[in-house]
Amino acid sequence: MRVISLNLNGIRAASRKGLHEFLAEKDADIVCFQELKADISVLPEEIIDYNLYWQPAEKKGYSGVGILTKKVPDNIEYGMSVRVYDIEGRVLRVDYGELSVISVYIPSGSSGNKRIEFKMRFLRAFKTYIKKLLNQGRELIICGDYNIAHQEIDLKNWKTNQKTSGFLPMERDWLTGFLKLGLVDAYRQFIGEETASYSWWSLRTNARARNVGWRLDYQISSPNIAKTLKNAEIPMEPVLSDHAPVIMDYDLTI
Repeated sequence: MRVISLNLNGIRAASRKGLHEFLAEKDADIVCFQELKADISVLPEEIIDYNLYWQPAEKKGYSGVGILTKKVPDNIEYGMSVRVYDIEGRVLRVDYGELSVISVYIPSGSSGNKRIEFKMRFLRAFKTYIKKLLNQGRELIICGDYNIAHQEIDLKNWKTNQKTSGFLPMERDWLTGFLKLGLVDAYRQFIGEETASYSWWSLRTNARARNVGWRLDYQISSPNIAKTLKNAEIPMEPVLSDHAPVIMDYDLTI
């Protein structure tokens, strides 16, 4: 089973850059999108072979998550049933038997202290939401833009970003605690602790060409799922967004 997670930074822009060709080439079973900046009415016709599920933000041109699946899920859950977060279109879940695949777009705190506070409240609520699913015995693949680089290896210039949202101690501590719920950073486990790999590059200063990036995008899974991982990659090409896709192949069927 191939699962792709990708922050699009706007589905219309990504479509102009070759999104539908990318999806046709990679032939994923499940694709989790973040930062759609649109509702389903603008979805390009080229990807209608998938079953489409969308959780847009109420605010036009902002946020939003989506999931494309080849197989119709047994159940779809829109949001976390917490209105303040759900109106921003940040969580979408599809269920297949005991497996839940989630697309999450964790808020950025880069615009100031109020958004950092909002981000930390969201993180606490999301952890509670995931803990409930684990307590129900569900197996999880949690795809998304977490807007957190976990360890020093996860961003190029970590020394100069220790006071930058995305690498703040409290954000990193949250991700450490999140994994301690009994979850696995499957990509990191697959590539090893010493390999630098990034999924986001600033659009300024030619950062992508110089590979001065951050690993903000993850597929975090329950241990039984992580054990089935056969291949994982974050390809820098094609350039569909300021993020790269996280592509994972699991020895699973749904």
